[in-house]
Amino acid sequence: MQAVGGFKPETADETIMDADRWSTIAGFVGAVIVLSALVTVVGVEDVLDALGSARPGVLVLVLLVAVLWLSAWGLALWTVLSTLGTPMSAPRSILVFTAAVFSNNVTPFGQAGGEPLSALLISQAADSEYETGLAAIASVDTLHFVPSLGLAIGGFTFLAAGAARLGRNLLFAAIAVVVLATALPVGAYLGWRYRYELEATVVRALTPIIKVVGRVVPGRSEPAGHAVADRIEGFFTAIDRVAGDRRALVLSMGFSALGWLALSGALWLSLYALGATVPVSAVVLVVPVAAIAGVTPLPGGSGAIETVLVTLLVPTTGLAANVALSGVLVYRGATYLLPIVIGGGVASILGADRARDAPE
Repeated sequence: MQAVGGFKPETADETIMDADRWSTIAGFVGAVIVLSALVTVVGVEDVLDALGSARPGVLVLVLLVAVLWLSAWGLALWTVLSTLGTPMSAPRSILVFTAAVFSNNVTPFGQAGGEPLSALLISQAADSEYETGLAAIASVDTLHFVPSLGLAIGGFTFLAAGAARLGRNLLFAAIAVVVLATALPVGAYLGWRYRYELEATVVRALTPIIKVVGRVVPGRSEPAGHAVADRIEGFFTAIDRVAGDRRALVLSMGFSALGWLALSGALWLSLYALGATVPVSAVVLVVPVAAIAGVTPLPGGSGAIETVLVTLLVPTTGLAANVALSGVLVYRGATYLLPIVIGGGVASILGADRARDAPE
């Protein structure tokens, strides 16, 4: 390749990758610190004793239920991609979604940080435009909020009905549910009502930034203003297509609800593997609420999600802190590490295919 301005195009890409690598490393260091502090506060020996009592047969069930979760949410992606006119087979969609979860789990700020990479993986696997992949993963992630909210409200209702009074941690969960129940429909309505104004605002805001990046990054050319607007319009058009297909919406949310139930079942089984039987309503409440912690600047919310889960499980189930934390560690081991192992392999294969297909 020709050098531009004394630099090779690969130099800029490597610089960006190095920055991402260092931010990821810093995020994992932060996650390890938070988890170490949590285990230390609860008691290292107590946690190890509880983990040592885990029943292997039930642990296998935890992994199988985690696979069910990935499959259900992968099928939600499959449904959305079919609506966008870029169909993939159901098995391939599940594998690609697992790769998207991998990108979320290794990127600071969870889904917010991992969605650009997830969109790239989807567009590569589906042989579609990048904005189509971004619209697909954004649609799937947005649709997940609806069933999660319903499950959280149902779980809280059952717990509150059986509680003499709301403890501070349960009150925190109630506030989180109320905020979600209010913000989600209001945000969805305003976003849809003013979607054209929103599109115009995004075009005005991003066009100057993208043009500057095109000028200063070696090996890149400054895009025409209409080209940027066309790509952004393509993203919003794809969102409109998903939102306008009621059958796809219902089917996607059905798969999403199945995934949330699988996640809740994985946590319940993780605690059961340690000999603890807890109310189903408790896990149905704490899993969606704890997912909010995924927005923290830690890879996949590591450390923050575990802390929230333990903080809510102890008062809602009456478990000892060491048992609650041990069960959470088993649960996160299945739902966090499994996508990293499988999804990382899928992402590597897609990346290799992209590098092979790239022009010399």
